[in-house]
Amino acid sequence: MIRTNLSTRPFYNDRAVRTWIAMLTVIVVAATVFNISRVLHYSQNETQLALQASHDEQDAASLRAAAAKERASVDIKQITAESARAREANDLIDRRTFSWTELFNRFEATLPADVRITTVRPRLDEKDRRIQLSVSVVARQYEDIDKFVENLEGTGAFQRLLAAETRASENGDWESTITMKYGAKP
Repeated sequence: MIRTNLSTRPFYNDRAVRTWIAMLTVIVVAATVFNISRVLHYSQNETQLALQASHDEQDAASLRAAAAKERASVDIKQITAESARAREANDLIDRRTFSWTELFNRFEATLPADVRITTVRPRLDEKDRRIQLSVSVVARQYEDIDKFVENLEGTGAFQRLLAAETRASENGDWESTITMKYGAKP
C-alpha cells in the first residue's frame, strides 16, 4: 500500500471544520445580539430611573421648603402655653378620676384592728402620671404596721410601698409614714 499522495493538490476533508466554524459564528452572533439588546434595555431603564430620581429630588426639595416655612410660622410661646394648659387639664382629669371612696374602702379592707390612719396626702407624680400617697398611721405594735403594708401590697393597687419615719411615741404607740404609688401603671 502506498502512503504518499501523488496528486498536485491534495484533498482535505474540511466540511467538519467549516460546520464547526459556522456554528461558532452563529453562537457568537446570537450572543452579540443578546448583549446589544440587554445594553439597550438597561440604558432605557437607567434613563427612566434617572428621570424618576430627578422628579423625586424635586418633590423632596419642595417638601423641605414647605416644612421649613411651617416651622418658621410656629410660635414657640403659643406651643408652650398650650402645653401648660393641656398639662393642667390632664391634672384636673386625673384629680377628678381619683376616688376617695375606693381608696378608703381599700384601706378599710386591709387595715389591721390595732392600726389607725391619721393623715392621707395624695399628690400627682408628674413623671408617670400616677397618684403618690403619703399615709400616716399609728399602731400599738410595730408588727401591725408591717401587716398593714403587706396587706396593701397584696391588693395589687399599691406599689413601691415604703414605711419611712417609723418611731415610737411617748405613750408607747408606733407612728409611721408610709409612701406608695396608687393605681394601675399607665
